[in-house]
Amino acid sequence: MTAVARADLIDAVVTTLDIIERMAQAGRPVGISELANATGVPKARIYRHLRTLVGRGFVTQEPLTEKYRLSLRLFHIGTAITEQTELLVEARTVMSDLRERVDQSVVIGQIEENGVRVADILRHQSAVEISARPGALFDFHCTAQGKVALAFGPPLLWERLRAGPLRKWTAATTTSLGRLRAEVARVSKQGWAVAPGEVMSGINALAAPIFDATGMLAGTLGILGSIQHVAPRPAPQLVRAVVEAAAELSSRLGFRKVAA
Repeated sequence: MTAVARADLIDAVVTTLDIIERMAQAGRPVGISELANATGVPKARIYRHLRTLVGRGFVTQEPLTEKYRLSLRLFHIGTAITEQTELLVEARTVMSDLRERVDQSVVIGQIEENGVRVADILRHQSAVEISARPGALFDFHCTAQGKVALAFGPPLLWERLRAGPLRKWTAATTTSLGRLRAEVARVSKQGWAVAPGEVMSGINALAAPIFDATGMLAGTLGILGSIQHVAPRPAPQLVRAVVEAAAELSSRLGFRKVAA
């Protein structure tokens, strides 16, 4: 680690992470004195950090021994990271096959509270390249990925939309919650979504849901292209390609569709 990097470190954060690491290594409830000896941090500071971690739900205190242990909240965070990593590992082959099949850029999205984040993209090389950068956040109301999230994700995703006006990106952007609900209902029935010209004129996306082994929405798989190639009413073979690729990726994650 360089001297500059050390100067950028926040001591309180470093101490908190050291405490968490020591507790994880111990694998059992530990006391303040033990953590102070292991980290070289005074007991009073260890206590304050532990009380903060308890308050945030990352650590619990044993009522009899008064020792501390890591809570399941950290386990759930680790599980979420593992699932996201698994999604991206499994997605690469499926994305490559889909790109070859449709000759368009392919995008994997992961659901967040405020939208769908671009987790990975395979760009289609052409004279005019239509793409999105990894890390970009797609709005729920005006993107194919976002509509898929609203159709198949948890109801709480609608709360953010109800809190304020929907941003109008272009003349084609839907800004009515009523119209959006009707469209999302169609997405739920047909299993895929489009958003022709809703963020950028002349550009469309076609997306389908990815499910994990529990049947929960794990992300979205979509393609990006000009309206010339990804029409407002996409060709059946294009829809089939995206839906089948999303189903294959879901299967790779352990999802099994229950017969009606």
